[in-house]
Amino acid sequence: MSSPPAHKLDDLFEAIDAANADDPRRVVGEDGEERSFENLYSRRMSAWLEAIYPDASNLLKIAARAQHLRRWDIHRENYSVGRHGYNEWRKECRLHHAHLAGELMREHGYDETSITHVGALLRKKQLKKDPESQALENVAAIVFLEHYFDDFQAKYADYDDDKIIDILGKTLCKMSPKGHAAALALPLPNRTRALVSAAIERQSKALQRLAEVAID
Repeated sequence: MSSPPAHKLDDLFEAIDAANADDPRRVVGEDGEERSFENLYSRRMSAWLEAIYPDASNLLKIAARAQHLRRWDIHRENYSVGRHGYNEWRKECRLHHAHLAGELMREHGYDETSITHVGALLRKKQLKKDPESQALENVAAIVFLEHYFDDFQAKYADYDDDKIIDILGKTLCKMSPKGHAAALALPLPNRTRALVSAAIERQSKALQRLAEVAID
């Protein structure tokens, strides 16, 4: 028997969380509860989506919750070192998330049109052209800056400031002005805020051009 419509989204979220619960990495969240790494990440995605886009569609909510669905299945070390290998790994991850999200949606009674749309969001299709794709990118970037940027810097401690600023600049160029405003409102550490500000200054012309055609 299919779930009543009022519970359909909650039931799907529970299924996504159950799939992510197998992540062997354990972390403690802001509420003091221990969860798997990807469960905490997905909850942070949902929370920021609600904060920035309170009128988000259910399909966008699903995409946010499934953003890193069982990401640990796809091992980074199986791809070459460097940017090309990283991009190939990320592409495979997106396909993986979309496939698994589609399977869970199908099990919970979602139609193929909805499954296709969520899959397109997770595969980063139509960025800068589709408002929901842009919203998802904004939320992902904000979650990264608030919760994972310090870990990123620690992992790549050999990167100088210029390289970090370049990476942040690429991230900012994927965002819209609405995302930039939310990011700058974060209570970031002084060093992180300085790096973000430097990236904004470096990419000022590109960001201005993007702001003129922003879709949110």
